[in-house]
Amino acid sequence: MNCLAGLMDHLYKFQLFLLLTLACLGQNGHGSDIINGKKVPPNSMLYMASVQTVQGHVCGGFLVSEGFVLTAAHCGNENLTSVVLGTHNLNTVQQMIFIEKKCKPNTYKDVGYGDDIMLLKLGRKAQMDNSVQIIPLAETIININENAQCHVAGWGKTSTRGRVVNELRMADVSIIDPQVCKEKWPRLPHNVICAGGYGTNKGFCQGDSGGPLVCNGLAVGVVSFNKNFNCDYPDVPNVYTDITKHIYWIRSIIRQNNCF
Repeated sequence: MNCLAGLMDHLYKFQLFLLLTLACLGQNGHGSDIINGKKVPPNSMLYMASVQTVQGHVCGGFLVSEGFVLTAAHCGNENLTSVVLGTHNLNTVQQMIFIEKKCKPNTYKDVGYGDDIMLLKLGRKAQMDNSVQIIPLAETIININENAQCHVAGWGKTSTRGRVVNELRMADVSIIDPQVCKEKWPRLPHNVICAGGYGTNKGFCQGDSGGPLVCNGLAVGVVSFNKNFNCDYPDVPNVYTDITKHIYWIRSIIRQNNCF
């Protein structure tokens, strides 16, 4: 009996170690962690999507047509299976739709090289109703001045060592001058927008991948990366993929209803 008890104790410790290891690895690209934000009001941000594996939520995303969700390309490193639409609380699933295909730009290599954007073709069309809507995309370069107020949203931790939350949260973030961003990120990829993080205590946390940067009601960016493992910092900007630089690619895939 003592041997059995000892074996069970070792098994429990191993399982706990495994869970903690997976949690730490997940900080590099999963979840949707909004820092110093607030709960999203009901009946707003109806375009938000939770991109999931069989284990649950791993990335954010947003509905850009009835058949496609836009997210970050590096989220495709996971075995994505479905998206959840129409809910602010991940404990309550309204629409779950299986992912049929993952479409990435041919130029995408890794998050650090830019073009970190991906379209998820849904196995069926999303049902538009009072809880699910499409967000319009910025079609061309829009006049977003430095310090212009935009917002980012997602699910997850609220600080570096905080708890994961199930309710959608958002934070207001300011656009950062591209030259300042290049100075703070010497190896900054091409075709990006910087907003939040630098000079403030608001922004997204490690793993808030795929969520939208929204300015004046238009999705202008896709959450790409920030400083590894540290969400409570003011020293470097948060970085988003610029949607306007990929709008032709996005529209072509949606029109053809297939990857190319």
